[in-house]
Amino acid sequence: MKLTLVLILALQVSVCVWAEPIPEPDKELVEKYEGLKAVFFKRLVNAYSKFTAAVEPLMESSPAGQTAKETLEEIRKRPRVESIIKILTGLASELEPVVDKARMSLLGAYGYYLRPYIGETLDKAISNIKPVLDTVMPAEN
Repeated sequence: MKLTLVLILALQVSVCVWAEPIPEPDKELVEKYEGLKAVFFKRLVNAYSKFTAAVEPLMESSPAGQTAKETLEEIRKRPRVESIIKILTGLASELEPVVDKARMSLLGAYGYYLRPYIGETLDKAISNIKPVLDTVMPAEN
């Protein structure tokens, strides 16, 4: 009987701990995250454009490259591929609010539980890696 009572109390405590609402992230943290995310996507777009600019002349000059280019164009024009792209685009737009909510929950949990302990170290690490990324994968042309 005592063991059952202890087990019930332990489960109540654990449920109460997990039932806490996730704290909202600080506005400053959200702005910092959005800024870093925007710069990261700029870096990816710039790297992709440089890659395609470097590969495109090679694709046009070789017969295998021409064949690959024609095959990709044919695949893109297929109705199944077009419908899959439309489905994935629709699915991404439907999932966007869920992803945003999850992202804000994770930022809130990070800001409340982890940032006091690792925030300064993470900020220094990001600041130290920025010059390397600016050299290897710059955000601007």
